[in-house]
Amino acid sequence: MSKIALITGITGQDGSYLAELLLSKGYKVHGIVRRVALEDETHRLWRIRGILKDLTLHAGSLESYASLFNIILKIKPDEVYHLAAQSYVGYSFEDEFSTLNININGTHYMLSALKEFANKKIKFYFASSSEMFGKVIETPQKESTPFHPRSAYGISKVTGYYLVKNYREAYNLHASNGILFNHESPRRGFEFVTRKITYGVARIKKSLQKKIKLGNIDSKRDWGHAKDYVEAMWLMLQQDKPDDYVVGTGKHHSVEEFAKKAFDHVGMNYKDYIDIDENLKRPAEVDTLLANFSKAKKILKWEPKISFDEMIKEMVENDIKSIEKGNI
Repeated sequence: MSKIALITGITGQDGSYLAELLLSKGYKVHGIVRRVALEDETHRLWRIRGILKDLTLHAGSLESYASLFNIILKIKPDEVYHLAAQSYVGYSFEDEFSTLNININGTHYMLSALKEFANKKIKFYFASSSEMFGKVIETPQKESTPFHPRSAYGISKVTGYYLVKNYREAYNLHASNGILFNHESPRRGFEFVTRKITYGVARIKKSLQKKIKLGNIDSKRDWGHAKDYVEAMWLMLQQDKPDDYVVGTGKHHSVEEFAKKAFDHVGMNYKDYIDIDENLKRPAEVDTLLANFSKAKKILKWEPKISFDEMIKEMVENDIKSIEKGNI
């Protein structure tokens, strides 16, 4: 009998790759989307367009406990992957209230609903974030590294992390935190600096743009590919016992290095096309993030497969092709 999975955030980068992975493993995959998404498939469901016929989508809201409870009651999932969030760190400085409200309450409502089905042994995955480490206490960061978030987004993820731990310990839920470091792909949102760079490179190559404006290009991140990271999510819910895992590559690169490699791919010198805009720098910056994923490697038998260079090449080439086809 096929397992049933429920994904919040199924229309996003991670949700779309996870849905594809679960379908390939024979799951029946359900997703929660905002009603407006069902009314505008072209713009809001583009990442899952190729698998729409294989999915069951439910209109729902993370801001409504009743909405989440009724969906869980209806589909009776074996696994729930809670990926939906206001996930852009930069925007969280502009609108702290909605970031905290959506990210914290959505997670709380989902856990509270699952508590009512505790006898069903539903397994729960929460998308934590390396942004929880913020102003890092140690490098590299592992599961026991103290948190020091530097944004409303990071704060919301720390709260979600502890909600998961509390519900796991208090109500014996199979609930795990995936502390995922930065992960990118051709499906990354245009607001993120990585996609801003690769899309900008593609437009400059096609003479549609002259410069890319960036903020702090010295900050370093541990970047992997989203397709690899959703496999780690799935592996966490295949374990007998729930736990928390850091997921990353163990290598970090600066934003400047990302830009250099993206321009190198099209035979151009990045220094000729990057403008530094002080207005794009964050009020509180996270300087460096680097994962120690030894626990995930040992217990989950997980390792990243796609390299930093391969990921950037794929993103740049995809953006060039999309421009040529008139898709973006």
